Amino acid sequence: MNPEFLKELEIQRGYLLRVARLQLRDTALAEDVVQDTLTAALTAQQGFTGKSSVKTWLTGILKHKIVDAIRRKQRDPIAASSIDEECDIEELDGLFKTSNGAWEQPPSEWGNPEQSLQRSEFMSIMDLCLERLPPNTARVFMMREVMELESDEICQELRITANNLWVILYRARMSLRECLEKNWFGKGAA
Repeated sequence: MNPEFLKELEIQRGYLLRVARLQLRDTALAEDVVQDTLTAALTAQQGFTGKSSVKTWLTGILKHKIVDAIRRKQRDPIAASSIDEECDIEELDGLFKTSNGAWEQPPSEWGNPEQSLQRSEFMSIMDLCLERLPPNTARVFMMREVMELESDEICQELRITANNLWVILYRARMSLRECLEKNWFGKGAA
């Protein structure tokens, strides 16, 4: 057993747990999924070629484990009423001009997003912003943007319409934009 590899697994465990918690909204299940991910990584250690980072490789394994867990949980679908409550986008109308639909106040300059993504401070703020989303909104966002599930599969698993999916993703993106601008890209950002 490679001690450096074991150390890297331990370093990445916290990140994996945050992703799993955000997606599953069940701490015990998230712990189980991360444990399964780390076990699978240890078993497949010889197959890791180093073409990607350990974090990227582990995230790929985690995605599959989370999808499996979601499919197992499918017997307990989200109550439609809780998703419907998150689909009201009228409160976001104030962000746009009624005359032409343009931004009332355009997004602030974000600089070089690729550099920001590489900074661990940014990822901490992003995690904070994701945690502030309503649970079902965060779950849908993670399924689409992190787990890279197809829209049809998300709709089928959550028993929602494509329109509801679009609205939830829109709300998630707008909320994340606002949170990132306030906590990262704004004047108070470090």
